[in-house]
Amino acid sequence: MTQAVSVQTIRPAESRLIAGVCAAHLVSHYYMLLLAPLFAFVRADFNVSYTELALALTVFNVVSGVMQTPIGFIVDRFGARMMLIAGLALSTIAYAVAGMVDSYWVFVAMYGVAGLGNTVFHPADYALLSHHTPSERLSQIFSFHSFSGILGSAIAPVTLLYMQSQFGWRGAYLGAAIFGAIVLLVLIAQPEPAAEMMRGGKTAAKSHSVLVDTTWRLLLSPPILLNLGYFMLTSIMNGGLNTYLVVALGALHGTPVSIANMALTGLLAMNAAGVLAGGLLAGRTKHHALVAALGLGIGGVVTALVGLFNFVPALLISLMGFSGFCVGATYPSRDMLVRAVTPPGAYGRVFGFVSTGFNIGASIAPVVYGMMMDQGEPRLIFLFSAAVSIVCISTVTFGMSKREIR
Repeated sequence: MTQAVSVQTIRPAESRLIAGVCAAHLVSHYYMLLLAPLFAFVRADFNVSYTELALALTVFNVVSGVMQTPIGFIVDRFGARMMLIAGLALSTIAYAVAGMVDSYWVFVAMYGVAGLGNTVFHPADYALLSHHTPSERLSQIFSFHSFSGILGSAIAPVTLLYMQSQFGWRGAYLGAAIFGAIVLLVLIAQPEPAAEMMRGGKTAAKSHSVLVDTTWRLLLSPPILLNLGYFMLTSIMNGGLNTYLVVALGALHGTPVSIANMALTGLLAMNAAGVLAGGLLAGRTKHHALVAALGLGIGGVVTALVGLFNFVPALLISLMGFSGFCVGATYPSRDMLVRAVTPPGAYGRVFGFVSTGFNIGASIAPVVYGMMMDQGEPRLIFLFSAAVSIVCISTVTFGMSKREIR
């Protein structure tokens, strides 16, 4: 029987650092949601079209996607903590300037700067967590990290709209920047402890004695490419379904907007709960590929059923919540699978590389799912999402023999 690990296995200094990393991840997701609830106010102020304002998000994703892997190499070379501080500082300054300067082009440019700052979070976060968490607790800490990001996205709309109602959209941007500055000061005040407990008790010096391929050949190896595909496919699956669920349910089953929004809320809330549950599960098994495959498979089947049948409201909400829970439960195992094929000292570049899958998926999903809705095929929203989840299973099953959990 697997014995539960006490929280005392993580030293106080490392606990504080982990909390700071999770707080920074929360802020990064909060920042990514800045424009969405304030879109109409910003558009009206600048007197631009929806397409013109959306250019800011395009610039953000292009810069973030292109630069994230090179930044991962820099994280491994110069240290994750200082890069995390620099990235958070750059993002905070960019959004503050975007809120203060009355210029559309400055606004777009600042989103490009923020995209560069955003490249730091995943490479630096996972490097710090891998170096300062005992191996037996790593999956649970990964789940806290993922949950913090989801929480940042969840609290963004309501808090930003409140600040907008009090101070305008520019005040909301400045308020978000102040929030980021507070977390930044906490990170600066928290020194990085010696990584004495990483990988089950091995010292940092010993672990870094392992020779690591520091070139791009490491990133182009089949196991790493499979993980890149995993991140991209899950981004397509989740991004499209989350964005179009409400309108697709209305067009397909005539679901009232209030019920459809409750289904979306249930999907997102249970997704967060699934992340925490998945962290506990991943800490009690080494079969992370199996956990990921089962979660994706069940989530995909349930999503397809919602597209095929018109369920009563209570069952619809429950099914979407169950689907979200199953998919969320795979996230910690997903992170453990990436770590399993990552040599010591290469966490920044590998996690930076595979995380570009999020940017790729986020660029593809809105167009593909939007075309389905434009063609009058709302059922395809559910069936395509389910199909992508099934295809995504292949990225873990094909690489199971190569993924030794350390």
